[in-house]
Amino acid sequence: MLNGKKIVVVMPAYNAEVTLEATYREIPLNIVDEVVLVDDASRDNTVEVARQLGIHHIIRHERNKGYGGNQKTCYKKALELGADIIIMLHPDYQYTPKLIPSIAGIIATGLYPVVLASRILGKGALKGGMPFYKYVFNRFLTLTQNLLLNQKLSEYHTGYRGFARRVLETINFELNSDDFVFDNQVIAQIFYSGYEIAEITCPTKYETESSSINFGRSIKYGLGVLGTSLRYFLQKTGIARFEIFNGKNA
Repeated sequence: MLNGKKIVVVMPAYNAEVTLEATYREIPLNIVDEVVLVDDASRDNTVEVARQLGIHHIIRHERNKGYGGNQKTCYKKALELGADIIIMLHPDYQYTPKLIPSIAGIIATGLYPVVLASRILGKGALKGGMPFYKYVFNRFLTLTQNLLLNQKLSEYHTGYRGFARRVLETINFELNSDDFVFDNQVIAQIFYSGYEIAEITCPTKYETESSSINFGRSIKYGLGVLGTSLRYFLQKTGIARFEIFNGKNA
């Protein structure tokens, strides 16, 4: 705990047996109260490795629900466990768990209700091996999103993020896609609900074991991101309305 706040780390996993142990070993369990791993019907031994590591909360999807579908299960379980702070960490060891105290601290002290670990602040992305075409793609999408959402984030596409409980209880994340665009829909919902987002610099590692979507999926993802940002803009300007921006109490 920090400041009396219960911290739950959730890990959406898919074929993560090779990297899971390295990721888990770096989680600061002196402040993290619970770890949840949701396995999205992996074809490897992710669940067996998780059990060997002593992870108490393991959920296995019998069929693959997609990256967004996996996160929905993660967040529902974290809220069920009474989490005050929920930190989503990929088990592919692309992001260092050593930032968990910093992310949790910002939320626990009430400075910001949401924290994103940005690979773009500083030179973490290219230094860590992000393919150049993905870097350019990232920068183009982020620029466009900032214009449409009227924000100034350095990156919308990080998979390392922390939330105060009230944020996940406000936004209706279950209305979002089960695919990769889920992450960006969540950010749009957060801004639409009036919450602010902090960013911290995050080093990253692109290795053969780390998960990554191919070029075709990247194009599909990019179109989904642009569509989400455009829907946000249209709803904010009163031109149209979209269900994903209806909060849970709407």
